[in-house]
Amino acid sequence: MPVAQVARHMRDRPAFSIVIPAYNEQDRLEPTVRSYLTYFRQRGAAAEVIVVDDGSLDATTPLVERLADEFAELRLIRLAQNQGKGYAVRSGVVNARGRLVLFADADGATPIREIERLEAAVRAGADVAIGSRALPSDEVEVRTQLYRRVIGRAFHILVRLCGVRDIKDTQCGFKLFRGPVGHALFSRMRTAGFSFDVEVLLMAKLCGFRLAEVPVNWEHQPGSRVNLATDSARMAWDLARIRLRHLRGEYKAPHVAPWMVSATEAERPVGVLS
Repeated sequence: MPVAQVARHMRDRPAFSIVIPAYNEQDRLEPTVRSYLTYFRQRGAAAEVIVVDDGSLDATTPLVERLADEFAELRLIRLAQNQGKGYAVRSGVVNARGRLVLFADADGATPIREIERLEAAVRAGADVAIGSRALPSDEVEVRTQLYRRVIGRAFHILVRLCGVRDIKDTQCGFKLFRGPVGHALFSRMRTAGFSFDVEVLLMAKLCGFRLAEVPVNWEHQPGSRVNLATDSARMAWDLARIRLRHLRGEYKAPHVAPWMVSATEAERPVGVLS
């Protein structure tokens, strides 16, 4: 599809918004963005890809600007300073226009075609479909490292104590939201770091939204921005603060302005935190 035609197509609300947080991702981002945009063009689906540059010190922003000359569907949000993955994802989601909103990691560890598994869960009634590396399935393959599995299991114990007990993999960077649901949740989000997934899923449960955990193909990619020693300690502290905010009732009001949706656009009312 020519760029000019795509630009006209994007004036209408797209079916999909894909939010990709990026911090110093000049070496890994381009293949991911190209594969995502090519996938949706081949599907003939209207989609926007929003890259949120989280104050990168490398050439991430020039890379996205160059790609935007080729792909009219590509949008860039540039944060002046590094704020954290959660902050970056929230910035993208609250600015997304799609009927369905996916956030995905810049490394492309989960192939974009896996979105079809999440879509099927939404069509079956889910408000939030969560890609999972922990659910067993003969149809998917997960390639990760042993020490990451061990740390992940320890973190999962803390997540259960925080109140999210029935999700086996809260941290997979591949989650799909109905548009109004994504905006309702991320507008209330407070956590700027890597534990934001837990906060969002806790709020989804409090709202009474329907969650579906879906096994997806996933393969570890080199160049991770996660420091397992320091970030694990920060994530544990974040979980304690999430629990405290919940007890204080801080998630009842939006933290940033939520996206407004008409009654005809929403399949059912957006939940209210209790």
